[in-house]
Amino acid sequence: MGFWKHQTRFLAALQLLPALEGGEETLVGGQAVMEGVMMRSPHAWGIAVRKADGSMVTHAEGLDKPSEKHKWMGWPFLRGVITLGMAMKLGYRALQFSANVALEEEQKDTPKEKRLEFSGWLATANIILSVVFFIVMYKAIPWFATTQLKQHYAALDNRWYLSLIDGAIRIALFLFFIWMMSRMKDIHRVFQYHGAEHKTVFAFESGKPVDVPCAQSFSTWHPRCGTSFLMTVMLISIPIYMIFPKMDFWSGFGLRVLLLPVIAGTSYEIIRFAARHGSSLFALMTRPGLWLQRITTQPCDDSQVECAIRALDEAFAIEKQRGGEMVLS
Repeated sequence: MGFWKHQTRFLAALQLLPALEGGEETLVGGQAVMEGVMMRSPHAWGIAVRKADGSMVTHAEGLDKPSEKHKWMGWPFLRGVITLGMAMKLGYRALQFSANVALEEEQKDTPKEKRLEFSGWLATANIILSVVFFIVMYKAIPWFATTQLKQHYAALDNRWYLSLIDGAIRIALFLFFIWMMSRMKDIHRVFQYHGAEHKTVFAFESGKPVDVPCAQSFSTWHPRCGTSFLMTVMLISIPIYMIFPKMDFWSGFGLRVLLLPVIAGTSYEIIRFAARHGSSLFALMTRPGLWLQRITTQPCDDSQVECAIRALDEAFAIEKQRGGEMVLS
């Protein structure tokens, strides 16, 4: 497998990063990466990546919670934007680590001075491409298509209809993209590790021993998954856009970009509330995200669950060093 094939895998996984990352400041969370899992505790994170020979490469570091450093970062709505930003930053580092493990294995016969890795300018380029893709795919294209339809059908020249059409196109593009990515063999593997991560989190939350048999007994669908968050963002943006008057393409596009933090913060609070009140009206809004996890999480084998448990163990080891008392049962 050449460097550019690794680059394609990395970029594809990067586009899915929000769907694979939980994002909330919870007791235990995690993220699937390429051939591995990253798990985090309140003050640490650990990652375990499976190599082609079956061995695992691990790494762990301490982690600071923004809301403990600055109380205002824990305020409702604002905490969602900050926490998600930190989660995306950590998620990118974990994905980068897993990609470099695969790349290092590929280049083991190459002199060190000639080896390539996902860092520096290459990392920056991937981030820029990912941000541009997100804005164009989920902001520009749906709104452009909506404004074009408005010009051809006068009956649609209403802010309520325009917001509904814009939202429907955006959700359709998102579902199509997720489905297309799931057809890729490498991404299907990431979705299996995503399932392993969820099973391990469930096992820890149950209070039972966190081992492979216990974890395998749980579902792969978790309410705090990034997939649920993204679908909630798609849905909550529809009524928010309805508040504003009719706009031309550029004004509407600018508004949609500027409102991203507002929509993300609101969606975060809904997910947080729904996770604690499963029978509430807000919990119904998260159901589509759980349904979509039928695609973004897949049944996993024992070796993939072992990776997730090892990553959690690595995180807990650092957590203990930092004064935490969390241990695997």
